[in-house]
Amino acid sequence: MPVFLHNFEHELEEKFVTAGGPGGQNVNKVATAVQIRWNVKKSHAFDDEQKWMIRRALANRINEEGELVLFIQTHRSQVRNREEGRERLVELIEKALVKPKKRLKTKPSRAQKERRLEGKAIRSTIKRNRTRIDHD
Repeated sequence: MPVFLHNFEHELEEKFVTAGGPGGQNVNKVATAVQIRWNVKKSHAFDDEQKWMIRRALANRINEEGELVLFIQTHRSQVRNREEGRERLVELIEKALVKPKKRLKTKPSRAQKERRLEGKAIRSTIKRNRTRIDHD
């Protein structure tokens, strides 16, 4: 478990609910699915820039209140669903906090320019040959 999870672990709200799918009669009795809520806006674990990066990267998963909501029901065990939910949350946050590399401007080489112009000339010839031939 990453170190920074301990920084906001107390901010997580977990709710266990009954899950559909396989599990037999157990499915109707035991609340195995987990719903994890974490309020990004109110979090004290990250600074404002990091919160902005998280909100921007995960905008489609964050509701109007600023909560990131995950619903996990892949396993039949409550403990395993909880572990997977926390793992997914950490993965999402780690990906959101990666700063994109700055793009370096490059110019096409002379050979690339020549190849491009040759391709255009060939294409032009092909299209010119499609015109009607006058038999006068």
